[in-house]
Amino acid sequence: MNIKNLTMTFGTQEIFDDINLQIKEKEKVGIIGVNGAGKSTFFKLILGKLEPDRGKIILKPGTRIGFLPQVISDEIPSMEISVFDYLLDGRPIKKLEKELSEAYTEASIESDEKKLKIIMKKIGKLQEKLEYYEVYNAENILLKIVTGMNIDSDLLDMKLCDLSGGQKSKIAFARLLYSNPEILLLDEPTNHLDNDSKDYIIQYLKHYNGTVLVISHDIEFLDQVTTQTLYVDKITHKMELFPGNYEKYIKIRNERLKTQERIYDKQIKEEEKLKRIIAKYIGGNEKKARIAKDRQKKLARLEENKITLEKKQKVTHFKIKINHQSGIIPLKCENLTFGYNENHLLINDLTFDLSRGEKFLIVGENGVGKSTLLKLIMGYLKPLSGELQLNDKTELGYYAQEHELLDNEKIILENFSEFSLSTKEIRSFLGNFLFSGDDVYKKVAYLSPGERSRVALAKLALTGANLLILDEPTNHLDPQTREIIAQTFKDYEGTMLVVSHNVDFVDNLGIERMLMLPSGEIKYYDKDTVLYYQELNNQSKYKKKIS
Repeated sequence: MNIKNLTMTFGTQEIFDDINLQIKEKEKVGIIGVNGAGKSTFFKLILGKLEPDRGKIILKPGTRIGFLPQVISDEIPSMEISVFDYLLDGRPIKKLEKELSEAYTEASIESDEKKLKIIMKKIGKLQEKLEYYEVYNAENILLKIVTGMNIDSDLLDMKLCDLSGGQKSKIAFARLLYSNPEILLLDEPTNHLDNDSKDYIIQYLKHYNGTVLVISHDIEFLDQVTTQTLYVDKITHKMELFPGNYEKYIKIRNERLKTQERIYDKQIKEEEKLKRIIAKYIGGNEKKARIAKDRQKKLARLEENKITLEKKQKVTHFKIKINHQSGIIPLKCENLTFGYNENHLLINDLTFDLSRGEKFLIVGENGVGKSTLLKLIMGYLKPLSGELQLNDKTELGYYAQEHELLDNEKIILENFSEFSLSTKEIRSFLGNFLFSGDDVYKKVAYLSPGERSRVALAKLALTGANLLILDEPTNHLDPQTREIIAQTFKDYEGTMLVVSHNVDFVDNLGIERMLMLPSGEIKYYDKDTVLYYQELNNQSKYKKKIS
């Protein structure tokens, strides 16, 4: 892959500035940088979903590219087919065999020699493709991937529409590996993998006979898989390719920064020395004037070649304000029962209440109905029986996993039009969420999942709600932003109901009680219990449940 003079902007927002680099075949490249640096945009350019303003990405003609996005739903054309059929269609073997059969039939009745030659050439190409997809061993290859990724055999007969978000991600990943592209583009591939599956993927990618480009905040994963590291700089809009994995990149980068700082300090001292001499001798006799002029030339050369230290990403902290206090019991749930049909109940006779100012965690295995409970509280779903009571003074704020409350067709600023704030005030507030300058004019549809998370969290923070309903709020966020968000929610004075698998995030919130699903048991917060459920979810076989 050759990248020549790549320049990209969204409106007035510069993304890439005249980038030139080469990625050799079969390299395993980790792509790193803060949310919004352009990592996902780079993938879209490779896939041809976006066009650069200038320059190009050059690939060999006919290169097969496979892509695993962070959010899977938009990538699956039909949700009604079975999991096994979806996996099997990862290699177009049936289609190729049909075309080959038709070509042989056409050849058997064709008398024109020129036309026959064209048909035979087509047959040759079809056979080459079938050989590439290992037609006689394909199903065995698929079953090895299914086994390696811990995909339960019961899941194979289910429809895609009946899977949870995590299940869809895992199935899409398995299909992608089976499709055997020459270039793999992976965007946060370990988000929904259990430990055994992750170990399998690491070994699979290390021995993968193709090029891998992976965006990930999972340092352990990058260190084990990657052979090169591509740093995307949000501030300079440049990319730089470093040899080795993430650990080696950090060593090289730290050494470079130390060297730059030493040179910079030396240049500053030299600059100050030259300025003192110039100030002392300027306007003096002829000899002194010559000395001053000589030092002025040296100062000019020094300033021309002066080292510029890298700017550091802005770090900010702020407090979410509430409009007013809620009642003493902002939310009460009594005998709540819900299921998509009466034979499959996700929530059965659930009773609990929240106290004002409490931070309350929901834990349980994947698929037991944690996100469903939040949607019931928000009124997006109706219970089969029981009731949810909100105090008259309760104001709800909701953070949805898939950011469905954002308008993708509007720019970031326009997504805040319901708030009675000036543009200047909104821009200032968005700075707390690391949006600065022309960032605010980006269209939401073009944002990375991490950037969309920050927009959704910013909107939530402006509502002034005194009861926050949070569904996996740290998903897609880079470590720096996660730290900011964790501190912000820790200081929140309202009531909070949160679903999260991020133990570090949860442990710092000040959680008081936990609701255990599906049992409905209430326990005092215990980190070991959360760790247990995290591990249980990581090792689960993805049961037939809908979250």
